Amino acid sequence: MINHSLLSFTRRRFSAFALGSLLCSAFSLSANAEIGEPEKDELKFGFIKLTDMAPLAVAYENGYFEDEGLYVTLEAQANWKVLLDGVIDGQLDGAHMLAGQPLAATIGYGTKAHIVTPFSMDLNGNGITVSNAVWQEMKKNIPHENGRPVHPIKADYLKPVVERYIDEGKPFNMGMVFPVSTHNYELRYWLAAGGIHPGYYAPHKGDTSGQIDAQALLSVTPPPQMPATLEAGTIHGYCVGEPWNQQAVFKSIGVPVITDYEIWKNNPEKVFGLNKEFTEKYPNTTVRVVKALLRAARWLDENDNANRPAAVEILSRSEYVGADYDVIANSMTGTFEYEKGDKRDIPDFNVFFRYNATYPYYSDAIWYLTQMRRWGQIAEPRSDDWYFDVARSVYRPDIYEVAAKALIEEGEMSADEFPAFATETGFRPPQDEFIDDKVFDGSKPNAYLEQFPIGLKGDEVIK
Repeated sequence: MINHSLLSFTRRRFSAFALGSLLCSAFSLSANAEIGEPEKDELKFGFIKLTDMAPLAVAYENGYFEDEGLYVTLEAQANWKVLLDGVIDGQLDGAHMLAGQPLAATIGYGTKAHIVTPFSMDLNGNGITVSNAVWQEMKKNIPHENGRPVHPIKADYLKPVVERYIDEGKPFNMGMVFPVSTHNYELRYWLAAGGIHPGYYAPHKGDTSGQIDAQALLSVTPPPQMPATLEAGTIHGYCVGEPWNQQAVFKSIGVPVITDYEIWKNNPEKVFGLNKEFTEKYPNTTVRVVKALLRAARWLDENDNANRPAAVEILSRSEYVGADYDVIANSMTGTFEYEKGDKRDIPDFNVFFRYNATYPYYSDAIWYLTQMRRWGQIAEPRSDDWYFDVARSVYRPDIYEVAAKALIEEGEMSADEFPAFATETGFRPPQDEFIDDKVFDGSKPNAYLEQFPIGLKGDEVIK
């Protein structure tokens, strides 16, 4: 299925100077300028009913938007496509987005539009759940200690189950929330690390199923529908954000086997997305939105998550996530329940501010782009410079810096709560805490892809 073409690309060394220059994107407000009144003060933001929309809810409920002279309406959206379309056509001024959405839209995978993000909403927060029947089969292969499964649980233990389905001529179906979602890439990463092929996309051939050569067949299921779809037997497992993994535990219909924290420690998850045109037309408004969200993120994490119970109460309301308080609290307050009764401490399951979680790192953008390339959504080879250019056009630390410095100047926050802007390159140090022990260096995207035995790399394309 893979064609090895003779295409080659010049890859110039990405020096520290070049890394630093990425931070010089033009923005009409300098980091030291006083922020004027909002050009647009009545705003509508979209979200999906997931716990990681929390910064939006908190900024609204705690009055942080109003402090910035912004009068915001928050509106739940039916699915991620409807949400993205709303931002593109102006029905929404901004939205809680999958990190892959602004990138995919900007490069023209699916809907073409230039979407940007000046704010990363959280780290971690997802899990992979399998049906009770699949869990009973997996469990036979998993080492136990003191009567409990040893974590992290790798897809190696699922592989014999998938192979049996294939031998019996039955599809092994799994759900994820959107083709360019973190959930899709995390599920694929976990499966491939265990030797299970999750399939390729081939948009250049009109095939966007993502199931070419697949052993596990992945398809889209909206997050709130995941538990019911699992219970109906339509899918055998899924990857989703909270509270829909814990809902499976509460309903006794499935078992979360791994969190994304265990797949890639402190991975970036959602972002706040805006149309680029909006940020150019309303620069003061844009910065003020980021200021409010920064305060909300800090509130969610401060004092060792002391505010999380209050946040859970907010999120449990029908206008936000609308799930039971106990279901949301099961993960939001620093624990996670796997098999029923097997609750373990994971204080960083949801991170909103710690570890510079809010900063829009170029390297985060590049990881998503490498996964799009790995699974064929980016059909042709791309140079390292192409990855850097796309990251710079979508992720906007320049806007973030203006907002952060304004909060510091106002005495609302302190400089040590943010990256050191004078030296920050926009690239995290190489990250090695992945379930397969691979190392991700965002400054070397093509070299990163070469590490994987399963997935496109180099000049490979799907015939």
